[in-house]
Amino acid sequence: MTIQNLIRPSIKALKPYSSARDEFKGNTDNLTFLDANENPYANGVNRYPDPQQGKLKALISHIKKVPTESILLGNGSDEVLDLLIRMFCEPNKDNILILPPTYGMYEVLANVNAVETIKINLSEETFQPQIDAILSEANANSKILFLCSPNNPSGNCFETSSVEFLLKNFKGIVVMDEAYIDFSKGESWLSRLKEFPNLVVTQTLSKAFGMAGIRLGMCFASEEIIATLNKIKPPYNINELTQAKAMEGLSEMTLIKSQIACLIEQRDVLVKALKEVDFIEKVYPSEANFVMVRVDDANKRYQQLIENGIVIRNRTTQPLCENCLRLTVGTEEENKKLIEKLKNL
Repeated sequence: MTIQNLIRPSIKALKPYSSARDEFKGNTDNLTFLDANENPYANGVNRYPDPQQGKLKALISHIKKVPTESILLGNGSDEVLDLLIRMFCEPNKDNILILPPTYGMYEVLANVNAVETIKINLSEETFQPQIDAILSEANANSKILFLCSPNNPSGNCFETSSVEFLLKNFKGIVVMDEAYIDFSKGESWLSRLKEFPNLVVTQTLSKAFGMAGIRLGMCFASEEIIATLNKIKPPYNINELTQAKAMEGLSEMTLIKSQIACLIEQRDVLVKALKEVDFIEKVYPSEANFVMVRVDDANKRYQQLIENGIVIRNRTTQPLCENCLRLTVGTEEENKKLIEKLKNL
């Protein structure tokens, strides 16, 4: 298996759009720019942003220990996931594999791109990939396997040995969605990108980094994959304000690490308290910034919490999640309020 054999022929043959800022790459000091049909009156955002986000990628490269050539940034992780499907999956022919219960946008994006979704449920209770079933269901048109670890909504990480086996035996791209990895004691798969050419890792600034509002997703992969993704991404997909805010936020890593530590501590406190609530039948172990619980009646308890001013996520309609609720870890005050309300229902 080679990556080139997996890429859609039309994408390989594509001549990418070349923007004005792509064509001129020299020193910008003391130059008059009359190339991009911009409004010349300076207001801070009258010029197009850097289409390759050079300064931001350099900072992310330093933090994540991944070369800039192996980084693609997206307008949220959803854009990155969409680009991956468009790069590898031929509409009305190819398919992706997902492991419910999992992040719902994988299937939505596949549907948008006229790509079939094959679903293989995780194992009951432990929520681990069923390797034999995955490889049995995969076929010659299976181009991408999506793994979410820590998994949403169950909160657990997938066993390393299982992921390794899938990387070695699945005949396509394995996308490891690590949106919640910063809350886990497990290692990120970023350190193993060179070992597995078919591995793609996605992360985000929306969770641990506290910047959901700026919509910045990160994709890490081989230079070969990133180079092709750059051919098909919109030319200015990361706006100037997002780049500036991301640079500002990522310069405060001490604060970010402190907030992550607090959330992990609060998660442990919350788990302990949830086990004392009468109608909660099970508290699932979590390595994310949320906790999934099984209750006596999810629809009833969800509505009761709404009436008490607390919004959570009802996951009872998801596979293997009957009567399950997903609770995001909040501040100490928010968590105390949640537990108080739960105990009084």
